[in-house]
Amino acid sequence: MIKSNREYRALNIEKREQSAEQDAEPDYKVRGYASTFEPYVLFTDEEGTEYKEQITPEAFNEADLSDVIFLYNHEGMVYARQKNGTLNISVDEKGLHIEADLSSTQASRDLYDSIQKGLIDKMSFAFVTSEDEYDRKTHTRTISRIGKVYDVSAVSIPANPDTDIEIISARSYFDGEIEKERAERLEAEKRLKIAKLKFEFM
Repeated sequence: MIKSNREYRALNIEKREQSAEQDAEPDYKVRGYASTFEPYVLFTDEEGTEYKEQITPEAFNEADLSDVIFLYNHEGMVYARQKNGTLNISVDEKGLHIEADLSSTQASRDLYDSIQKGLIDKMSFAFVTSEDEYDRKTHTRTISRIGKVYDVSAVSIPANPDTDIEIISARSYFDGEIEKERAERLEAEKRLKIAKLKFEFM
């Protein structure tokens, strides 16, 4: 069940490549970045305006990263977790990096197999923002502090229904700002029209 106060972002997930010297038996490791520090376009509205987001490198400094779990589509059984050492999370110069060992159960090995075959190639993470700001000129939201990361999740995009939920969740922050900008633009156009009418009757 998607939590209404949590935000979700989708990125790539990849299997860990094994060297030629290793056995053909898979090690069931996957890795990826749950977050990167480069600005990215979240969506483009019907007028062609790009709305962007950037998570700063400092955003994770005080974030609660305790016992993050690895899920599928943000729900159901736990496939890996920090508490038992099957999930490692670290912040590096690129972003929030994860590596998960999916060898614990048959279900987790089946998930690895789906990733290995390219059936699942995206990852999303659930988090709560505690500090951010919005630049109306560039239509960019900057997240400078994340309160907690709840889970990282393998997601099937575009096949799974959570895709729409993730997109809506990502856009929901901007909906209020978009409405404000449009209202202000309409008000400015109205004042300009009134001023022109007054000038014409002078």
